[in-house]
Amino acid sequence: MKYCIIVPDGMADYPQPKFTGRTPLEIARTPNMDRLAKEGEMGLAQIIPKGFSPGSDVANLSLLGYDPAKYYTGRAPLEAVNLGITLGKGDWAFRCNLITADEDTLADFSAGHISQKEANILIALVNEKLGTKDIQFFPGVSYRNIMVHRGGYAFKLKTTPPHDIQGQPMSKHLPRGEGAKLLCDLMEASRALLDTHDINEVRRDLGQKQANM
Repeated sequence: MKYCIIVPDGMADYPQPKFTGRTPLEIARTPNMDRLAKEGEMGLAQIIPKGFSPGSDVANLSLLGYDPAKYYTGRAPLEAVNLGITLGKGDWAFRCNLITADEDTLADFSAGHISQKEANILIALVNEKLGTKDIQFFPGVSYRNIMVHRGGYAFKLKTTPPHDIQGQPMSKHLPRGEGAKLLCDLMEASRALLDTHDINEVRRDLGQKQANM
């Protein structure tokens, strides 16, 4: 038997003032979903294990039959494999969002959904200037990029996804634990590198959000 799994991740969105506090899903016409609900079987499933953040990376592992408690090591390794990046034993993969920073505020976790072409250029620069024999930066899709640390360092970190803290002070959500200083130093170095780049100067002139970190 074959299955088709449709995952409407984030479809509900947030309540919107222009919709009198309703979400886009609440006001949407959904005849096909209504038909599936009427003619199919409905139920609930707990796919986020206790103690895990309710993110799509954890949820999708569960949907595909993998126990996150056993297999989940973060979003970045999954994205790295999808991008064809080889990870060896002792390698660490980190998601590297291109973001818009306004002083200490994370103004936009996607840098205005920066274009692929612009993102590739910026990540190539970051890799050229900040990469080492142990650290490499790889372009992903738009603002979603990957850093791989191949030095075999035993990181013990607590990090926070940028999309969880948009509009909040970054200083309150910096990486914590063993290896945190390395990541924080790279973040600050990237800011110094990217803030005055031609791409960001043009985006600034056009009123677009800069990918300045």
